[in-house]
Amino acid sequence: MTESTVREPVGFIGLGNMGAPMATRLVDWPGGLVVCDMRPDATEPFREAGATVAHSSKDVAATAKVISITVLDDAQVRDVITGPDGILQAAAPGTVIAVHSTISDQTAVELGAECAKSGIEFVDAPVSGGAPGAAKGALAVMVGGSTGAYEAVREPFGYWADLVIHAGEVGAGTRMKLARNLLHFVSFTAAAEAQRLAEAAGLDITALGKVVRHSDRITGGPGSIMLRDNTSDIAADDFWHPIMTHVRNLGEKDLALALGLGDRLGVDLPLARIALDGLGAGLGVGSTKTEGEHT
Repeated sequence: MTESTVREPVGFIGLGNMGAPMATRLVDWPGGLVVCDMRPDATEPFREAGATVAHSSKDVAATAKVISITVLDDAQVRDVITGPDGILQAAAPGTVIAVHSTISDQTAVELGAECAKSGIEFVDAPVSGGAPGAAKGALAVMVGGSTGAYEAVREPFGYWADLVIHAGEVGAGTRMKLARNLLHFVSFTAAAEAQRLAEAAGLDITALGKVVRHSDRITGGPGSIMLRDNTSDIAADDFWHPIMTHVRNLGEKDLALALGLGDRLGVDLPLARIALDGLGAGLGVGSTKTEGEHT
């Protein structure tokens, strides 16, 4: 960014559980911070810290050149941007609007097209890491938008995120967040299944949770196998083939043992059965039953 760009104000609309800690880290932004929220008690700490409090999204846009939005849902995002007191009523061409709320990727594309009519850049920029990550400045943010818009937001986003990824065109940030959260909540469902098995076996499921958190800190959890450029089958002479084959062999053995324990205890483990059937194919090396096809 140029020095003149750095000195321009940034705006933040929506100061809830995520927005407030993110915006707090922008209080020291060199160009100044403009905030807006319907609740006076949410904006008062920012006023006391030296930020400007705007009465509407339109008022934010009259000053700020990069505007972040963290509101509840698609309808609120649309209202903040296109409503009668929305950003588009006052934003100058070249302004960048960034939506951090998790919305539909179709909504993002539609809003991007609407903003472009006024010469406004739009990025969908959902975040991962929760309020604790925001407070530490350690969020991951997935940006969907033009290269120019990405370059414009990278520095202010760096105040509250330590990983800023350019996912692609408008809509790509949201699609990446949905894929990330698919893993997140399927993992939660799998954790519940593991707890049922452990409980039926007479184990302390709190202790199991400690083991899971400890080992995931070391191994990286599910993200540790997300290292390939694509999901195609891996050639036998590829660097990743022996690594993923090793993971598959361990996984199929342990899943089969867990399913055997579940059968003896009368605990149904549907996710474990799906995992056993799909692990090798998902890793790109096939199951042990079809290994010959990949060698």
